[in-house]
Parts: sequence; C-alpha cells; structure tokens
Amino acid sequence: MTPLGDSFHVYDTTLRDGAQREGISYSVTDKLAVARLLDSLGVGFIEGGWPGALPKDTEFFARAAAGDLTLKHAQLVAFGSTRKAGVVVTEDPQVRALLDSQAPVVTLVAKSDRRHIERALRTDVAENCAMVRETVRFLVDEGRRVFVDAEHFFDGHAFDPDTSLRVLESAVEGGADVVVLCDTNGGQLPLGLAETVADVVARTGFRVGIHCQDDTSCAVANTLAAVQAGATHVQCTANGYGERAGNADLFAVVGNLVTKLGLQVLPHESLAELTRVSHALAEIANIAPDSHQAYVGSSAFAHKAGLHASAIKVDPELYNHIDPGTVGNDMRVLVTEMAGRASLELKGRELGIDLTRRPDALTSAVRKVKELEAAGWSFEAADASLELLLKAELSELDDAPFELESYRVVLDHRQDGVIVSEATVKVHVAGERVIATAEGNGPVHALDAALRKALLPHLSWLDAVELNDYKVRILPGTRHNSAEHGTDAVTRVLVESTDGEREWTTVGVHGNIVEASWLALCDALAHKATRVSPSRA
Repeated sequence: MTPLGDSFHVYDTTLRDGAQREGISYSVTDKLAVARLLDSLGVGFIEGGWPGALPKDTEFFARAAAGDLTLKHAQLVAFGSTRKAGVVVTEDPQVRALLDSQAPVVTLVAKSDRRHIERALRTDVAENCAMVRETVRFLVDEGRRVFVDAEHFFDGHAFDPDTSLRVLESAVEGGADVVVLCDTNGGQLPLGLAETVADVVARTGFRVGIHCQDDTSCAVANTLAAVQAGATHVQCTANGYGERAGNADLFAVVGNLVTKLGLQVLPHESLAELTRVSHALAEIANIAPDSHQAYVGSSAFAHKAGLHASAIKVDPELYNHIDPGTVGNDMRVLVTEMAGRASLELKGRELGIDLTRRPDALTSAVRKVKELEAAGWSFEAADASLELLLKAELSELDDAPFELESYRVVLDHRQDGVIVSEATVKVHVAGERVIATAEGNGPVHALDAALRKALLPHLSWLDAVELNDYKVRILPGTRHNSAEHGTDAVTRVLVESTDGEREWTTVGVHGNIVEASWLALCDALAHKATRVSPSRA
C-alpha cells in the first residue's frame, strides 16, 4: 500500500476536543508531550487547542512557535471560531489570536443548523454565511490553510438541508480546503450518516471530512461509514477521549482504515506503534488504559475459552481477526476454570515452559488450576504465580528463597488517632533462623517491611524489588459450613512487583486478607528468585 499523503487526512483533536473529557486536565508540558507522541505516530494534523480563548492553549502555541515543539510528520492546527456577528473580521480578537498562534493550519467552527444560528448566535442565515466566508478568506489571505467544522451538521441537515449546504458553500467560497461534517450531538447511526455524506459529496463536489461523537457508541463505525461514502478527512482523539461519551477513537479508526479498508493513512512503520502510543497517551492523561479497547487493549487478542485455545493451537488466525503484532500488540491465552489442555499448553509456551512432552504434568496442572479457580484464585492477571505452579508440576522449581516459621501482625490504635501496624516474621534463609520486626502504615506494608528486613542481608537482589501495586477483592465464599448460614467470604489479593526492568503479578487467596497478601508476596519473591543468577543469590 502506498501512503496517501495529502489525499487523506488523519486529524487528531486530543488536545482540544479530547481534553474536554471529565477528569483530564493537561498542563502545557503535557500538551507538548502528547503532540510529540502523535507526531511520532505520523498523523497529518494535530489540533493544539483554542488560542486566545484558553491561556494554556495560548501558551502552548507560543512555546511551539518558540521551538519547544518540532514536528516531523504533522502540521499544527489552531482551533477557533468565525468572526462574531456584526464585527469586522480584522477587528475580531479571537480571529487575531488564531493568526498570532503562528499555526500553519486553522480550523474554524461554524454553525450549520438554522436553529443554532437563530437561537444561539441570534443572527440570520445570511449573516452567518458571511461570517464564515469572510473569516476563511481573511485567514487564507494571511497564508493559512483553513478547514471548517460544520457544527451540528447532521441534525441541521435533517431539519433544513438548504441552510446547512449554504454554510458549506460559504466556507468553500472563502477558500476552505475541507468542510467537516460534525455529528456534534453524537446521535447518528452509520447507515443514515453515510447516506447524508454521500448526498453532500454528490451534490457539492466539495472535499468532505467527518467528526463523530460517541453518544450512540457508533463514533468509530460512523467515521468508517463516512469514509466509505466519500469523506477523505477523519477527526479523532486518542483512545476516544472527549466530552460525554467521547469521540471516535484514533487507534480503532486507523486500525480499521489500514487493515480492513486497505488505506495506508499512516507511514508504513507506524501501525506497529499503535499500542505503545495509545498506552503512553493514557499515562499522560492519567487514565488507566482500557484493557478491552479494540486493537490496542491488553485483552484485544486475549483468549479464554478452551475451544478457542484448541483452534489457536492449530492456527492463531482462526480466532484473531489480524496478526496482533501488526498493531504492536500480543496474543494472550488466559488461564481460568474454562481452560483446557490446549489453553494451558499455549500459555506455558508463552511463559517459556514446554508442557507438550509431559502430558502427565499437563493433566495435573489443568486439574490444579480448575480446583484453585473454583476456590477463588484467578491466574488471568497473575502470570508469575501461574509460572510457579507450572514449574512445580514439572519439578523444575528450585527451593524457595526462604522458609517461613511464623509471622505475627499487631495493629496499634494510639490515643492521638494514629494507627500503626507492627509485623514480626521468623524465617529460615541461607541456613540461618532470622527474626525481624518492622512497622508500616498497614498490616501488609508492615509485613512486607519485616520480610525485607529479614531477607535483605542474605538476598542481595531483593533491594531492587518493589511493590508496584496492590489490589484486593472480596469474593463470595465457596466453603459451606452446616453450622452457619450462608458462606464464608474469601479475599483475593493481586500484587504487582517490579525490579526496575520488568513487572510481574502474583495472586494470593484466603479467608484472611493478611494471609492472602502473604501468599502473593511470597510468590512475588519466589518468581524473582527464578530470574536471579546463582552468583547473585
């Protein structure tokens, strides 16, 4: 596939429309970092914000112009509105701010629904069209490339198509390169939207773009339908960020355009960067990546059912719609109570463990996983614990780095309201019996601190290991007690650890939260020990 260049636009509005998502607040430094990532992906246009309307956006464009942002692929876009009704375009401060931004491209938002023109702008259609035409012409004469976002276009076209088309004509008469049809309220469905886009393209011959909100959960589908109907400019946001239900997800749109419609809308090497860039942008937004996001989510190519795994063992393409590596993702096999032999065999291969030559161990491992899952354990997100289980079944697991004699945790609620936990552990390590005590802000923290204190003099590698995350879930119990009503609650703990180079997750399950945490902590250290060379042990 040949790159489409200017004949097709991938236009990102994460820094403007995406920033309207509840919970997102980009600093200027954040905005620069987002723009660099988007540029590295190869998008054609990056809408940086609304200079003159928002101080942070004004500063962002100033820093970009001063050299803090160097773009290799994209052009920077300033977003703003047309001149106000009754105001001379050269005297409108918002229009002047667009020029002052020094952005080479300007996107103007214009009302295209007669109801909005008359009720919100409180003017008539003729003046609204003049506002569009004159503002576009002024900016074009000043050397800017101009796109026009026809706000509320689909609702307006359904109500009064002649007015909506007059607005588009005014934009093109002024010199706009693209008129963007906006589903501002997000209420469109693909078939109807495509019909409208095709009608506009056929009647006007204009270059048409599409901007979709996700209020019907159809933003991506609507965007693709618009492209198939003739749109050659798509506006998206990273991970679908945006107001209300969000916008069309950049990564799903691009993934579909390239792999399904055969349009090379990004540089050839960029498709494999989709997953990395998606997750990096989520980090900047301080929003956890959506594990179930199409193409780039960690579960996008994860298979749980044993039937699926059996087919994947024969041919991975049987249950993957594309090769996950195409978009920089990986296939995963999830091991749960639904797992069969094929699932566990594939998962073992993923972990570097060959179970094919040990059918007895494989059978035993499948049985053990099912039993543990029935008791509340979950290995879906705890690969490190699963790896230890499989190695134990194959008798490939070395002795544990330490042996527990006992532990005790005491909670001290002091008179001043301060609560301190104190833990004491008695362990055997390197042929010695060690007792250590430590305090923490909770029982698990204290237990972890005491264990480290006991082991660190004997296990030098432990200094690099840190507790990265800790999750607790209370589950309905499975052990019925005839003397009691109901069931006992069970606690599942997931511990994510890191040594600065890699991360791993372990699981522990017990009726007591401290014991569940202890089991997960022990697995975390046992897993790290399997990666340590004898010389460091």
